[in-house]
Amino acid sequence: MISYISANIIYPVSEPPIENGVIAVDDDGSIHAVLTNEQAQHLENVIHYEGVLVPGFVNTHCHLELSHLQGKIKEKIGLTGFIQSLLSIRQQPEDLVIAAIERADQEMKANGIVAVGDISNQLISKEVKLRSEIYYHTFVEVFGFNRPAKPTIEDGLQLKYDFMPLKSSIVPHAPYSVSAELFEEIAKATTANDILTIHNQETPSENELFETGTGSFAEFLAELGISQSEAHNSSESSLSYHLPKLPKSVNTLMVHNTFTGKGDVDFAKRTHQQLFWCLCPNANLYIEDTLPDVMLLQNEAVKITLGTDSLASNQQLNILAEMQTLQTNKAIPFQTLLTWATLNGAEFLGIDSQYGSLSVGKKPGIILIELLEGVTIADNTAIKRLF
Repeated sequence: MISYISANIIYPVSEPPIENGVIAVDDDGSIHAVLTNEQAQHLENVIHYEGVLVPGFVNTHCHLELSHLQGKIKEKIGLTGFIQSLLSIRQQPEDLVIAAIERADQEMKANGIVAVGDISNQLISKEVKLRSEIYYHTFVEVFGFNRPAKPTIEDGLQLKYDFMPLKSSIVPHAPYSVSAELFEEIAKATTANDILTIHNQETPSENELFETGTGSFAEFLAELGISQSEAHNSSESSLSYHLPKLPKSVNTLMVHNTFTGKGDVDFAKRTHQQLFWCLCPNANLYIEDTLPDVMLLQNEAVKITLGTDSLASNQQLNILAEMQTLQTNKAIPFQTLLTWATLNGAEFLGIDSQYGSLSVGKKPGIILIELLEGVTIADNTAIKRLF
């Protein structure tokens, strides 16, 4: 059965906004038509909503299996302090962890999120993902700077197999935690159907480690008994170390980019043609108390997506809240943020044939954003999922 819904503004994302437009949608959420007000004059029983209609949000970076750590780690202690705290409290009873994962999945659904790129180090989130209405691509994360690469990649391949039938791929954790040999093994394990992601330049001491071999990250690794390699003290940033080692033929997501500079972006554009750049602003404020140079990335016309990171580093899993932070602090227009939050994320995940825009033939989820003051996201802005 076809329903007709309207709002003050429809944002198809792939097309210009439509004032008082109408969407014809099937019971299963499939879009049959997106009409202007004039084209819909003959229609009856149109349900009108106050607010704007947008496609479902795409969260390209999340750590669902850390959901049980909400509120457990102090804010603004820097990445090395955050990692140390995480390692000390991560292990908790399985039933507690699974219950938190289930709550987080439902929270994302309620917040209009329809697809997620999720980092996993273990299998514990599988059953929740299989039952969920959210589309998940699981990134099986591997790391190791001072241990043999082959056993590490074999463990990763086994975990990827165990996650079937869910979509998954093996990815590196971060430049400071993945050796050159492990990058080689990841490249060998990457197929044409995979997509990749890596944490990038999340703290200034990450760049310092690779440029000079000094700083808090160098001290942190020394405490863990991880010796430095020829990649450290190389006078080059961490991005220059890891990006050439990643396969160039698949979509790849650079996550956080909190301390990425113009030279890094120029190098990245020359090196890899299928890059996407993920911003997780609320997590950046939670951990490092700073935001990336968003205007640099925007001016360089790179493909930007949005993520929430985990509840260990965020108060909520809400893409609209990430949009609000960027709008408030960086004055990014609503329509630009919406593209980052929907279509760009769907393109990175390779699911834009179904998600990312209000287009005929898609089933992208339809979200009502209420109490939008013009095009400003306010603290009382509400989300309601219609389909």
